[in-house]
Amino acid sequence: MSGLIPQHFIENLLDRTDLAELIGSRITLKKAGANYKACCPFHDEKTPSFNVRPDKGFYHCFGCGAHGDAISFVREFEGLDFTAAVEELARRAGLEVPYDKVASQQIRQARTLTDALDFANQFYRNRLASQEGELARDYLNKRGLDQQVIELYQIGFAPGAGTALYSAASEELRKPLIETGTVSDKYGRPRDLFRNRVMFPIRNTRGRTVAFGGRTLGDDKAKYINSPESDAFHKSREIYGLFEARQALRRVDKLLVVEGYMDVIALAQYGIHYAVAAMGTATNQDSLNALLKQTRHLVFCFDGDTAGYRAADRAMENALELLADGIHLQFLMLPDQEDPDTLIRKEGAEAFERRISEAKPLSRYLFDRMQEGLDLALPENQGELRSRVEPMLNKMPQGSLRNAMWQEMMRLCRPPRRWQSYGNGRDSYRSGGQSNVAAPQERVQVRLSRTHMLCLAMLEAPEMAEELKDLCRQDRQLDRAAGFADWLSQNGIKTRRQVYQRLARSPEEQQRFRSLFDGIEHLPARQEALDSARSLLAPDQEARQKQRLRALAEKARDLNFADLSPEERQQLKASLAGSKEKHG
Repeated sequence: MSGLIPQHFIENLLDRTDLAELIGSRITLKKAGANYKACCPFHDEKTPSFNVRPDKGFYHCFGCGAHGDAISFVREFEGLDFTAAVEELARRAGLEVPYDKVASQQIRQARTLTDALDFANQFYRNRLASQEGELARDYLNKRGLDQQVIELYQIGFAPGAGTALYSAASEELRKPLIETGTVSDKYGRPRDLFRNRVMFPIRNTRGRTVAFGGRTLGDDKAKYINSPESDAFHKSREIYGLFEARQALRRVDKLLVVEGYMDVIALAQYGIHYAVAAMGTATNQDSLNALLKQTRHLVFCFDGDTAGYRAADRAMENALELLADGIHLQFLMLPDQEDPDTLIRKEGAEAFERRISEAKPLSRYLFDRMQEGLDLALPENQGELRSRVEPMLNKMPQGSLRNAMWQEMMRLCRPPRRWQSYGNGRDSYRSGGQSNVAAPQERVQVRLSRTHMLCLAMLEAPEMAEELKDLCRQDRQLDRAAGFADWLSQNGIKTRRQVYQRLARSPEEQQRFRSLFDGIEHLPARQEALDSARSLLAPDQEARQKQRLRALAEKARDLNFADLSPEERQQLKASLAGSKEKHG
């Protein structure tokens, strides 16, 4: 839809938006010359690093790298899509977004559907408070929900009568209710989809109702049913509880992804407001993309039974292709026969928060699952582990996480052995108290390009950059190594830790060096990298030394030997002595 908004309107809208006023209405800004500063709303910090430049029309955080214009800020802060952010800014400016005719018709239709669904939501809420909602209220009380959380999530009740909602709707809302599937006309006459059920409205990031989930209060075969997909509701894009989470929290740093409506609501009642549930299958890539648009830190929480582990495995496999550096996924497997709703009521919020903090990172969960049933002391099982893990790692995009997981796979597939020499030309290793004769293992030599070896050496010992940068410039094939050396030297970086700290704070420098080590799957040891770098550059150093000595000899001929500095005279004497020894 964003492509249907004329570019000139967007530019005019940005020109008419006071960026400082817009951002200042949401966070506290302090004047700093012609600019403004604040603590960043997109990451935790104590020292303000969030800068607003109204004259330039952009904001930038030197801590987390957040950067953009007024539209970007509204999108990130409010969790809106592009079109909704433009509409919000247009509303503030008193403008109407000039969609073309087709787009305008689609928007009017979508608004009509959400108007009908908002009406249905209010209808269900009213019925919960009425006399006929007594059974539903009793159910919610037994589940331990208080009135505050019932209001927060706008829980309602669908009466058992087959046309209660349809009969209450006005004529203009009846057709939209049928279009969304909230009312069915499958058999030629209208009939409410939800009957005698506790109702959970599903709201989008703007708080508009787009669908419902309903929990039966009777003996229906289906305990829960959901609205069918419609023009207003696309299951894979919606996240239950996200709107409420954004209302409760100033900033969503992470999301706890659970499986059910009641899990989300129970956790919120105990103060854990960042729990959400993806609609349908929480493990498909559309749902994962929708979640990752909100935060780069997800904790998946599953029941500890067979079905829960199966769902966790699907989530893991589908997440692999999305695991760019900076995305942090964890897995929290609950005790068997427990779910978040029951467990938090048993052990309280503090203990449950502790479980969340101790959730397994995806890398550990993957290797733990893939090792199940294997004895890695056996070569056959080492090969089995690699056959399980390698196809999964190949799905991941290139990056430091993929490289680290590859290294872990190689470590597990070749576990260390305790070798013992008997002085008879043969070695053996002990395992389980037994001695076995084994053929010596040859070390695999890793051959990398000169650029890779030089950059790895400078990563291990950044102080080498000063002596390497000029030498790298002399060879066009080492342009990237020269650039890396210049950057290290110009910024006075002396340790590997300083390299990481500098890159962590600068998205521009991250982008510059993002692909520097692409293609490296096996990193050499530190000393090997340093030795290789020195050997690669040794010919250049020798040539430079010869050139230096020739220059000294010419200087001595043109001037006088006595005019040379003591150091230059010493170098020339050493060179002449070496030449005599070499030629006898």
